[in-house]
Amino acid sequence: GITELKQGVAAKDQGPFLERLLGSGHLSPIEHAVFTFGVEGVSRALLAQITRHRIASFSVKSQRYVSEAVKDRRDGDVFGYVIPPGIEAMGAEYVAIYRQQMEQMQKWYDFWVEKLQESRKSDAVYEDARFVLPNAAETKLVVTMNARELLHFFALRCCNRAQWEIRALALEMLRLVKPVAPLIFKDAGPGCLKGRCPEGKMSCGKSRAVKEMFSEL
Repeated sequence: GITELKQGVAAKDQGPFLERLLGSGHLSPIEHAVFTFGVEGVSRALLAQITRHRIASFSVKSQRYVSEAVKDRRDGDVFGYVIPPGIEAMGAEYVAIYRQQMEQMQKWYDFWVEKLQESRKSDAVYEDARFVLPNAAETKLVVTMNARELLHFFALRCCNRAQWEIRALALEMLRLVKPVAPLIFKDAGPGCLKGRCPEGKMSCGKSRAVKEMFSEL
């Protein structure tokens, strides 16, 4: 029965069996292994990308019910936002301009929260006001994926051609799961780790460096 099966699995090293499964491409058993991550300090732009991975569960900080108005924030500051590294690389002058633009968007958001509350013509004040917030706005989420989907996620999002923010997240997630399930994730990473780059003509051309990096991850 199931009890005996459980006892048998627990009493014996399943490493060799797991390696045979993975080596032969039989991945459905590892769908029973699930991993949950708490993610913060990422942008709504990243959220739009990660939720394309549909074999996953997401719980996300609401912009519909959670106010981003200065008067409602504990720190009384501008909403959290992400600064792209390309803008940071341009220097302090351009970072300052970017910050000023975020501050202006905060003012627009606060304006609409106030006006919508005064008008009493909307039951969804924050839901409507959020339309002026940028993709840069920070969010928080909890995401759960099974091991098979994580392998797929890493193959796509650890690639050098992936967008920088989701690639950074994927690399951190891989660093976290490798010690927990080393057999499952020992070869996890971009597609070029297992052979020719699947990006074809759009390859970054750095497969050797990529393989060295992931061998040390």
